[in-house]
Amino acid sequence: MTNPTKSPTTSPDELAAPLDLLLTSSTRGFFGRMLPNGAWARSAVNLTKRQRTLARRGTTLARELGTIAVGTCERAPARGDKRFVDPAWQGNPLLKRTMQAYLAAAETADKLFDDAQLDWRDAEKMRFVLDNIVEGLAPTNNPLISPVGWKAMIDTGGLSAVRGLKAFARDMLSQPRIPAMVDPDAFAVGETVATTKGAVVLQTRAFELIHYAPQTPKVRSIPLLLIPPVINKYYIMDIAPGRSMIEYFLQQGQQVFTISWRNPQARHRDWDVDTYGAAIVEALDAVQKIAGTASAHLLATCSGGILAAMTAAHLAEIGEGDRIAGLTLAVTVLDQNRAGFASAAMSERAAQAAIRASRSKGYLDGRAMAEVFAWLRPTDLVWRYWVNNYVQGRSPAAFDVLFWNADTTRMAAALHRDLVLMGLRNALTIPGAVSMLGTPVDLSKITADSYVIGGVADHISPWQACYRSARLLGSKDNRFVLSSSGHIAALVNPPGNPRASFRIGQVDQDTAEDWVHTAEQATDSWWPDYISWLADRSGPEVDAPQTLGGPGYAPLAPAPGTYVHQN
Repeated sequence: MTNPTKSPTTSPDELAAPLDLLLTSSTRGFFGRMLPNGAWARSAVNLTKRQRTLARRGTTLARELGTIAVGTCERAPARGDKRFVDPAWQGNPLLKRTMQAYLAAAETADKLFDDAQLDWRDAEKMRFVLDNIVEGLAPTNNPLISPVGWKAMIDTGGLSAVRGLKAFARDMLSQPRIPAMVDPDAFAVGETVATTKGAVVLQTRAFELIHYAPQTPKVRSIPLLLIPPVINKYYIMDIAPGRSMIEYFLQQGQQVFTISWRNPQARHRDWDVDTYGAAIVEALDAVQKIAGTASAHLLATCSGGILAAMTAAHLAEIGEGDRIAGLTLAVTVLDQNRAGFASAAMSERAAQAAIRASRSKGYLDGRAMAEVFAWLRPTDLVWRYWVNNYVQGRSPAAFDVLFWNADTTRMAAALHRDLVLMGLRNALTIPGAVSMLGTPVDLSKITADSYVIGGVADHISPWQACYRSARLLGSKDNRFVLSSSGHIAALVNPPGNPRASFRIGQVDQDTAEDWVHTAEQATDSWWPDYISWLADRSGPEVDAPQTLGGPGYAPLAPAPGTYVHQN
């Protein structure tokens, strides 16, 4: 809970991170986020003050549109622009001119955005609006002129249009009102995803604890407890054979447990950070008793990492910090200082409105968060599927990560409130500004060795913010890894990918930019390095247990348990 007696040293106008965007904007509709507001007005005022610039931009665009009309324009899409790959966009004179006019107008809009010279907050808000408008108006999205749409109609005798209309109606009738990225029946939890063998050995109101079956004759004595996000289901860490983090750890001789959070309902509206902190402590108690050890490793991701760090600080405060053998935080932002559009969209007013909305329902709906997430990357996560599903009338490809992403969960209203206020006030950077289980949180008191992971292309937890977060920890051995991937690919990153790489080094530089110039570069996945790091801190090898659970923790159900199936 936030301590009202402590005040942040930084203005709230400079704070917030992408997780907070999901937690605040999710309570507003898409058009509510796009409607004209103060940022629109200030943009217009700034441009009207630059009438010569406006006239020059208009004249330049008009001149280019003239060359497009007579067929002498050489404009072409950027090499990486996959929207216009169909040959018709170059071979058909009308389509080519339409494409060129669109690209010229889009470039002009981008230049006018720069000409407006907005402050960072208005610039981030208007960039979000501009990107969504420009991407939405792309001629490739228009079913009346799309060459791939017409070809699909010819190939199917018009059935593609019927299928597209049905898919559009189905998607728009329920949240999230965006094109489906995967067929809801493409995978089955426990059958084709989340298939690693194990058993639920503890079930509480808030979580199930899964103990996984060893896959080696010997195991390391100190176990590993995984703490997943509270806004997604846990099985991203056990997504599929050959790509499962849990499976890989087991194959390397690590004892592995994971928490599977319950999907809260309205009656759980009072579950707050203390509820989840107590759950982590209870899970840690069980893991230590089952393994017969005085400590365990924690590996936590995203919002789970926030709660795990707060819990580790609580244990340090009460003299039990040595129960944490090592703390691993993946794509986790603790220092939520200015971070792009999310920061710009965050304000005290927006935060309070979001809190009221979730309080009235008892929870924040995960489907609304999925919608916000998609509109942050409209080209890849909205319009690509618009063309595939509606214009071409095709079913989306079966991709297990997108299936997991669509398998949304809710967030209890009290936890939503606590996380939003912590983000708004950047409370975790201020010792004592927030509490966990009745003790003040001071991240510098966490002395366990730490391993912190960021993704260079992560637009939810920017890697620079992850690095700043690592600097908050009091660990003397504090390692930071920067993976060549985004928010999810930084986790689902099995060895053997020739395109994967990472940078690694101690958290010994003042800024992320300085660190990246001194860090060691490596190829492939960071998983083997992490296993080596764990091995050095996991004690001697012992015989693998022959049964799962232990006294007082008998197996209750096979993995992946029952909570993971709750909708």
